[in-house]
Amino acid sequence: MTVKKLIQVKEVMKGQFVEMDGLMTVDSAIQALVKEDAHTLIIKKRHEHDEYGIVVLADIAKKVLANDRSPERVNLYEIMTKPVLSVSPEMDIRYCARLFDQFGLSSTPVLDHGKVVGVITYEEIVLHGLVALARD
Repeated sequence: MTVKKLIQVKEVMKGQFVEMDGLMTVDSAIQALVKEDAHTLIIKKRHEHDEYGIVVLADIAKKVLANDRSPERVNLYEIMTKPVLSVSPEMDIRYCARLFDQFGLSSTPVLDHGKVVGVITYEEIVLHGLVALARD
């Protein structure tokens, strides 16, 4: 019997993400993403019983650019997905990939004790996780 190597989300997740308030504009979000060289926005909780939201580049393209809306006049809360599905840093990347497939995700925050510690995308799962599995 062969034992499959476990690659956890925390081993391949990106630490680069931007966390912003939902009242910020898409224009300010784009500027922050460019400055931080990130592709995912995490929308902060408004209070302890609130949930995180998420905005990915596809949201901006589909909900702002494609609809000819002004990035200076659209707030993040208008285009975010909330509540967002999240994963644990200890999750096996195989299960993470299955979750992405089942729910049509492309990116999700990694939560540790209720705090965002990173972001996981198909890019990390495939280019880092699958490569690490193939080496063994």
